[in-house]
Amino acid sequence: MKRFTLLAAAFLLLFCPLVVAKDRPNVLFIAIDDLNDWAGPFGGNPQCKTPNMDRFADEGATVFMNNHCAGPVCGPSRSALLSGFAPYTTGLYGNSHNMLDSELVQTHATLPEYFNKHGYATLSSGKIFHAHRSENGFDRGQWAFENWVQSGGGWGVDQSTLYSRRKGILNGVVQENPKFADPHGSEFAWASTTRPTEETSDYMTAMWAAGELQKEWDRPFFLAVGIFRPHLPWYAPQEFFDMYDLDTVELPEVKDDDLEDIVDANGKPSFKPSSDYLWCREDDHIFKAAVRAYMASTSYADYCLGIVLDALKASPHYDNTIVFIWGDHGWHLGEKLRFRKASIFSEATRAPLMVRVPGMDKIQRVYSPTNLLDMYPTLVDLCGLPEKELDGTSFAKLLRNPSAKGSEVTLTTRGPGSVSVRDRNWRYARYRDGAEELYDLKKDPMEWTNLINSKSPSAKRAKKKLAKHFPKSFAEPIETKKYPRVGGPDLTIKERRDLALLK
Repeated sequence: MKRFTLLAAAFLLLFCPLVVAKDRPNVLFIAIDDLNDWAGPFGGNPQCKTPNMDRFADEGATVFMNNHCAGPVCGPSRSALLSGFAPYTTGLYGNSHNMLDSELVQTHATLPEYFNKHGYATLSSGKIFHAHRSENGFDRGQWAFENWVQSGGGWGVDQSTLYSRRKGILNGVVQENPKFADPHGSEFAWASTTRPTEETSDYMTAMWAAGELQKEWDRPFFLAVGIFRPHLPWYAPQEFFDMYDLDTVELPEVKDDDLEDIVDANGKPSFKPSSDYLWCREDDHIFKAAVRAYMASTSYADYCLGIVLDALKASPHYDNTIVFIWGDHGWHLGEKLRFRKASIFSEATRAPLMVRVPGMDKIQRVYSPTNLLDMYPTLVDLCGLPEKELDGTSFAKLLRNPSAKGSEVTLTTRGPGSVSVRDRNWRYARYRDGAEELYDLKKDPMEWTNLINSKSPSAKRAKKKLAKHFPKSFAEPIETKKYPRVGGPDLTIKERRDLALLK
């Protein structure tokens, strides 16, 4: 078979179905956990240093500026994008909900399984699927891949640099009667690592992926790489903390009464400042240290990403590999008087996404609303696999023409009855307790003024338009149970799913 020129290969990739498995493009699928729009190409915080993401975008990639997650925490977001079905369809709303307990997932192939079914070698290391306890220990989605490798390395915590709200520790010093300590709460902490960069988990995952990219393959590959930082706790090598001078760290803009105009059906405030926020707000030193720790962890993740991208560029596969780089949801750093995720405010729903297909040689940006849920049908589309009925919509045409008409809106679901829906200019949210939000994103990008009671004709039109896109029904939350056995009692989940003849 004659070698295509780069331009011809790009044309084939974008416009023609690829029907022969060996001629299909490879897929490099990279997740960065809890990454928000502070990454350089998205412009959320110019102080945050992500040179490898910047380079990836500038050398030729599509940056999705209005991309969102289907669910604003790891489990439902990843379950949705990997299954192709939204939380309101599956009932997978929380981290405790195992996607294998969904009837849809039990009968339909997940993204890597579908690619394997159609001739792809599938391999993975790091966090791609959300982890759950199972009968065989921890289920990390290893059943979905031909070759799954446990992440190596570790972190080690330099206790002299530790900040921990849960334990009441500031810069290694245990505080007397700490106001916001919570020994039973989830950890909100950061510190430098005792292990050098080369012995940390994400670095070792990146090096594994780099090695796989140098191999010759007799069929196309789907390589999934999960980078765990900047997920909490923010443990990163000291060199990445040293990239930021604590004194010059700028804090996010915060409005002290930001939550007062979001009220439930009885007129009572639906939200209050979180304990993490109140702890950080008590002292600007703590607030700045938290912001620096998130940026340090993001820069560390970017460094590990660079190892994988450099390996791809040096490999024989560069000209025939599609690259997706994505975060599973956004992250609050004080906005809306909270830290973390798990809200349907924009800081938690907006999920970074960059895509490179062979032939791209300059950055382009898409402002149409998209969703991580759209990645599954888009990859099926780009790789010429048989079309599959899914909740998402392919955005392949936006890679050809970023100004093309895309989806009109995108949705994020927090649970039955709580949904945020947005287009380019407006965001409307409705909650189970009767609270509603409406924001004019052009005039109020920080979403400080809730227009839900506005008499403005434009606000009324926006609410009416967006409300039409709310789900007509919500699946009941999944009951946590054991994955139903397809074969005999000694079969692994992967063996059972191989026998299930998934659609």
